[in-house]
Amino acid sequence: MITGCASQPPGQRPAQPVPRTLLFQEDFKSTENWIVECERPARIATLNAVLDLDAPAGCTLWFKFLLEGPLEIEFDATAVSAGGVNDQVSDLNVFWMARNRDGTAPFSTPRSGKFAEYNDLLSYYVGLGGNRNTTSRFRRYIGDPVERPLLPEHDLSTPDVLLVPNRKQTLVLVANKNTIEYRRDGRTLFHLQDEQPYGSGWFALRTTQSHLLIQRLRIFALRQGIS
Repeated sequence: MITGCASQPPGQRPAQPVPRTLLFQEDFKSTENWIVECERPARIATLNAVLDLDAPAGCTLWFKFLLEGPLEIEFDATAVSAGGVNDQVSDLNVFWMARNRDGTAPFSTPRSGKFAEYNDLLSYYVGLGGNRNTTSRFRRYIGDPVERPLLPEHDLSTPDVLLVPNRKQTLVLVANKNTIEYRRDGRTLFHLQDEQPYGSGWFALRTTQSHLLIQRLRIFALRQGIS
């Protein structure tokens, strides 16, 4: 089982279909495939093929298995607003192709779930609806405890790139050699041509004081070199 960069503004590069092979499917019958790191106790449940993540503070769930690119990670997600104390509609976040600086799995280093403790990863990251649903940002983490570079075109705040309460959306994370993308409902929100791409690593879901429903996680190997 499974440093130079160039970028383009969101939506200007339509996603092209790529032949792909299913590597893994997660239908959330349990949480046995996940490593949980949470600042405070969170309610994490699986029922009817749904992962229900209700977290009062920072919480990261690492998929246990090393993933080798080129690949796509696809899943459905909903930010819940139903009157619960954590139903804040914020921070539908992901890491992908993530490693510690020494190449080991991120969860081999104890972390409390506080966001700053992940700064020293090598990883791609998107915070969708971050900062209480006021920003959506893409970062290429460079393994520095302080610096997390952010290009202007990867710092978005218009309503069309934020979260909508109780709306299911399909997210696709791409790591296809030099091509790194983040797509929502078929639209490319973030695109990066990475001259030093992270070709393998681990995937995580993350949020902070929010309530998310995750469904239908699929990981695909891509069978050609461009997307």
